[in-house]
Amino acid sequence: MSRSITTRLILAFLLVSLTGVALASGITYWLTVREFKQLTFDQARDRFIADMSFYYQTNGSWDGVLNYYQLRNSAYPPFDSQLPPQQPRPGSGPPHPQTFFFVLTDTNGRVLIPAGIYQTGDIIPQADLLKGTAITVNSTQVGNVLVIGNPPPLGNLEQQYLNRTNLALLYSALGALAVALILGVILARALTHPIRNLTTAIRAIAKGNLKQNVEVKSHDELGELAIAFNQMSTDLDRLIQSRRQMTADIAHDLRNPLTVIGGYIESMREGVLKPTPERLDAIQTEVQHLQRLVEDLRILSQADAGELSLNRKQISLSALAEQMIQSYQSLADKQETILRNNIRNDSPKINVDPDRLAQVLANLISNSLRYTTHGGVITLDAKQEQKNLILSVSDNGKGISPESLPYIFDRFYRADPARTHGGESGLGLAIAKSIVEAHGGTISAESQAGVGTKIRITLPVS
Repeated sequence: MSRSITTRLILAFLLVSLTGVALASGITYWLTVREFKQLTFDQARDRFIADMSFYYQTNGSWDGVLNYYQLRNSAYPPFDSQLPPQQPRPGSGPPHPQTFFFVLTDTNGRVLIPAGIYQTGDIIPQADLLKGTAITVNSTQVGNVLVIGNPPPLGNLEQQYLNRTNLALLYSALGALAVALILGVILARALTHPIRNLTTAIRAIAKGNLKQNVEVKSHDELGELAIAFNQMSTDLDRLIQSRRQMTADIAHDLRNPLTVIGGYIESMREGVLKPTPERLDAIQTEVQHLQRLVEDLRILSQADAGELSLNRKQISLSALAEQMIQSYQSLADKQETILRNNIRNDSPKINVDPDRLAQVLANLISNSLRYTTHGGVITLDAKQEQKNLILSVSDNGKGISPESLPYIFDRFYRADPARTHGGESGLGLAIAKSIVEAHGGTISAESQAGVGTKIRITLPVS
């Protein structure tokens, strides 16, 4: 992994840095050469204009200016002496060597110092003269200077300066690349370190060590990934532990009734006990316990497969609640617990499977009775919130501990591992959650230890 992602990140940082340095160096070199050539060109033009202005100011006219400039150039060659000679016109005499980079005209546009395509005596159009530079003496324009051709080549001193500049750019580029390589290695290792930790933790999970936690060092995407992985690891470990506990619970729930049934049948077969109605009733009770356990497991398997069938009908929630209270009234009377129905008769009707919803209420009421002491109160209530009907079952029993509350609807979770079920499968809340969600609703719990518990069911109103 380090050879792939880390190396690729380092190469990516290096490539980006190399591209940036090369682009910056190229642009800097191009601008430096262009501006330096322009500077030398401007200096040559300014010297030419200053020289011509001095000549006119000294002589009072342009007479003899061409001879003056030729003699001067023979002693001090100008920058433009490398320009090719001008081709002669047809019928003209021998060509005069054109070694001038600038064209000098008088105020009428007549060429005094030729260069390029212009010869002495030619008249330059006024439009072209406007592109040149005026020569003024005592605030009066006496001529024009036109630029011909490209800027002149650089001299040795200028070229040496550019060479030194290029060498400095090369050293700067190499230094920048070295810094980029070091920073790339550091950043790549820092970015891939959480990934390496995750890989190590995943390999540990693959070997069966499910409880893994990686250190969260940032709040970016990698930090969120580490948090999600830690949560997944915790949930996976808890799920495996729950399934192991579920296997032990089911084995325990199956073993007890089977032991009772087997003991009675074996004793009756050997003649030790006679098959009295009381003993047959005890066997029937254990058989019913097994049937409930198998039915609960079947419902959970259907919910897992998304095949939990619903026979929906329009029902009055108040009538269903009253029916459930009547079913559990005798049990509530035995432990002196009050069952109270606060659902109004005019509450909105809901489109549900009445048998499934009755199973949910049965699980909730039986749980409340199991954890509510003598003299307690269990209340069924309902209210409408927008397009939903909120059904609640609350009690003032012993409540649920804060550490157990988030998991009470998880399948196979048992807050008190030592608690016996008393004929229940221990999957009631998980089944209730599956049925409510199959109806498109939600279920949640609020509880405070020693105060009581409130289960809220949200169902859509027809």
